[in-house]
Amino acid sequence: MNTLTIYEFPLNERIRVFMRLEQLFQQLSHFMLGASVFDKRAAISVLLDILTIFSRSDLKSELLKELDRHTKVLNQLANSQGVDGEKLQEILAEVSQASRSLYSANGKIGISVMESDLFQSISQRNSIPGGSCSFDLPAFHYWLEQDEAEQQKDLERWTQPFVAIRVAIDLILGFIRQSHVPTQEVAKAGFFQLALDKSHPVQLLRVGIAAAMPCFAEISGGKHRFSIRFMKPSTDENRPNQILDDIDFQLTRCMF
Repeated sequence: MNTLTIYEFPLNERIRVFMRLEQLFQQLSHFMLGASVFDKRAAISVLLDILTIFSRSDLKSELLKELDRHTKVLNQLANSQGVDGEKLQEILAEVSQASRSLYSANGKIGISVMESDLFQSISQRNSIPGGSCSFDLPAFHYWLEQDEAEQQKDLERWTQPFVAIRVAIDLILGFIRQSHVPTQEVAKAGFFQLALDKSHPVQLLRVGIAAAMPCFAEISGGKHRFSIRFMKPSTDENRPNQILDDIDFQLTRCMF
């Protein structure tokens, strides 16, 4: 069976932000496991990106609204034929716990981290290329030279405020991705376009193509329609070109 490469494209701003945070949380977990100074630097840099996103919007409120909506949808499924009632109750309990954890978080998420003098100084220099050198930020250099166990303890303390957020995002995106079964489609001469039903707003598009195919999916779209172009990478550093062959692919229009 061919291994698929999946390309995803969010169709509203809320899901776009959730997916960006999902990727940042995954990067953060990866770098926190590393032992080198550069792993710790990367972890702090990713954490600053996460804090920047949180400073721009009220994500706690957005997540609670989305969890509440998902709870209502799941409850509507309770009497549907073929639904595993026990499994559904387990899922509802997970969603309920995620909501309670978010409700119990006081104040703006991550504000205590950004109030730290260390983080404020790193944040001010982080946008400057190479701006976090030891001569720019001696306090950061001192922290990077501390015992790894102490650094790990600090990182866990700084990332603790985001645990409930991450759980909620993973639940929401998991429900959305699994909400519909993929359909088999063909992109004629590497191009596919489809109109969307405004009464059933799609939240996320997922395009799967065989990993062995020498092309990638370039997706664009909005509320009314979307298009997919299958592009062949250039071998001479120029812009990729649309492939002229018919491409078989899987399409999932996710809505929950």
